[in-house]
Amino acid sequence: MRTQGQWARGPRPHPWSPPRPSRLATARAALSALAPTPLPRPTAKRTLDVVLGSALLLLASPLLAAAALALAARGRRVTTRSPRTGLHGSPLVLRSLHTRRLRLDVVSRLHHVVRGELSLVGPAPLAPGDVRNGTDGARHWRLELKPGLTGLAQVRHRSGMPWDDAELLDQHYAEHQGLRLDLAVLAEAVRVPVREAVHALPWRGKARLSDTDHRLPGYRTAE
Repeated sequence: MRTQGQWARGPRPHPWSPPRPSRLATARAALSALAPTPLPRPTAKRTLDVVLGSALLLLASPLLAAAALALAARGRRVTTRSPRTGLHGSPLVLRSLHTRRLRLDVVSRLHHVVRGELSLVGPAPLAPGDVRNGTDGARHWRLELKPGLTGLAQVRHRSGMPWDDAELLDQHYAEHQGLRLDLAVLAEAVRVPVREAVHALPWRGKARLSDTDHRLPGYRTAE
């Protein structure tokens, strides 16, 4: 029988009952459950996309705004929307400026790079239903790559060589992708349009000399 003191203290805990967690442990468990899941560390490729993509978008913003105002003033459509297939086959709506001058349509897609929907370098984004999006055989590699603003196929297709097939170049990039290759592709993507723009300048034309330009003063054709 229990004494009066035992009834005052209440019932004793069962000798085999598990120990109760302390308030501090309970609070820690609650905080850990509420804490957000840590984000994965950005890769070197993603860091290049964010840093360089943001810088290029900031520099090109005045030109893009001026082009958009010019299109709107002429009553033309300012932007275009094209459905594309992104990473892992996810749908993507590609928004571009509706002009081809100075390749502003490509530059206007930089916001997709900053948002992580595109990469600076990668295979060209394909339309839904394109046979190259298939997952059979050796084509599954395309779905594992984020589409790019430019790519190896885009900068090499101008050569006209039979080995510069777009599909082969994209697959080569998938097998050898890396930061050095990305930088080389970006350098080529900038060099080609700059070279074309320089050669298109009016004062870059070849000087045409007449038959008498190189002759000494007083020289006569008829002796």
